[in-house]
Amino acid sequence: MSTSTAPVADSDAVGWRFDNTYARLPESLFVPSKPAVVREPRMAVLNFPLAEELGLNLAALASDAAAALFAGQALPSGSFPIAQAYAGHQYGGFTMLGDGRAILLGEHRTPSGQLVDIQFKGSGRTQFSRRGDGRAALGPMLREYIISEAMAALGIPTTRSLAVVTTGEPVYRTVPQRGAILTRVAASHIRVGTFEYAARRDETTLKTLADYAIERHYAELSDSPQKYREFFRAVTERQAALVARWLCVGFIHGVMNTDNVAISGETIDYGPCAFMNAYDPATVYSSIDHGGRYAYGNQPHIMQWNLARLAETLLPLFDSDPDQSVAFAKEVLMEFPARFEKHWLAGMRSKLGLTTEQPDDLDLVTSLLDGMQKTQADFTRTFRSLSREQPDDVCPDGAAELAAWTARWHERLQREGQSLAAVRTRMRKVNPAVIPRNHRVEEALSAAEERDDLSPLHRLVDVLSSPFDERPEFAEYEEPPADESGYHTFCGT
Repeated sequence: MSTSTAPVADSDAVGWRFDNTYARLPESLFVPSKPAVVREPRMAVLNFPLAEELGLNLAALASDAAAALFAGQALPSGSFPIAQAYAGHQYGGFTMLGDGRAILLGEHRTPSGQLVDIQFKGSGRTQFSRRGDGRAALGPMLREYIISEAMAALGIPTTRSLAVVTTGEPVYRTVPQRGAILTRVAASHIRVGTFEYAARRDETTLKTLADYAIERHYAELSDSPQKYREFFRAVTERQAALVARWLCVGFIHGVMNTDNVAISGETIDYGPCAFMNAYDPATVYSSIDHGGRYAYGNQPHIMQWNLARLAETLLPLFDSDPDQSVAFAKEVLMEFPARFEKHWLAGMRSKLGLTTEQPDDLDLVTSLLDGMQKTQADFTRTFRSLSREQPDDVCPDGAAELAAWTARWHERLQREGQSLAAVRTRMRKVNPAVIPRNHRVEEALSAAEERDDLSPLHRLVDVLSSPFDERPEFAEYEEPPADESGYHTFCGT
């Protein structure tokens, strides 16, 4: 495969500060891989606010130089591109995987001193591509750009999207589509599946990976005498908090395989993801999730299952006595439901404007959700309505049956001695007015793919960048679709 290795012109002016710490790990964890040559790279989207956070001056690059950079045609000084090896349980079945269409350039050091991965997605074949082409289509890359940036604006830990370029070449799925490459920024790309891969190599590789992950993401544990045990507890805690945040905004990941669970606690991989409209725990959008394994309400259980797979890999590090290792792993895994419920209930209290904990809070929340499911109330609009000045406008979708619940909620607030005005002001800071409504995302993607018109996407990203603000000029973005029956999302592979 022909590749380009020349540094980007003016790359020093951009401000890249690359290190390659992952590439100094055992060679079994990666293979050197360079982006494929593409015919005609052209910029589609550049995330200037994120670039500024990263300490990068993208304005120093002309458009063609930026396109060459983010298409991998000219590599930044100091980068050392590799494809990472990992495994994964996909829909419950174990598979050896690896970066089949992604290449890690290395880690960029931000002005705050943090290391972040810079990765190309869709940049051609690697040793792990199997029979795939290693390419990506424009639609799925723009979907990840939209959703990941929306999640960041919602305050949910997530990978970010720095750029999307088109390649000038088709990719072939069910029909030919425009090729594209996404530049993803992540705390790291170490996954549960990375540990599954390392554990099947040898214990030395596993221990080296664990030490690296601890130093990079849980440095406070580095000197702990039981650091591997504490590492597993800490990962479990972050994942419990993350899934709770997903549920509090109606997010459905869609493909919670173990290779899509980042050790850092960030949301990673926006394939068949979507946001729920009418509240129903059984909601599934992914076209390939026929059994509802990754349905909205199943996500906490699946995360616990995924963490069990992580625990299996770490057993040799927990204790020299296998029985003690298993007992510890079971103890932590059994704590997960309570950890999740603590974070979820705290999030729901915040969404309802509650500032204290009361014994009947769980029942108060579940009673509201049961009523919403019965009336097919829109998840986002219902909570936003509660934060507005019209106390009777609880649910615009026929919420007369929720009147008794509303009275109960008001009584609960009165016991806290809070005024409704103060409560609603606080609630508007946590209940978004806008989310990436599925039909709005599809409109933006269709315009970009079919008409090469990115204006709907830019408008949508602008709206989603301030999800808690009510802007009258963007009121239509608050509305759910008239009919979403039959809507499906798809993986981009």
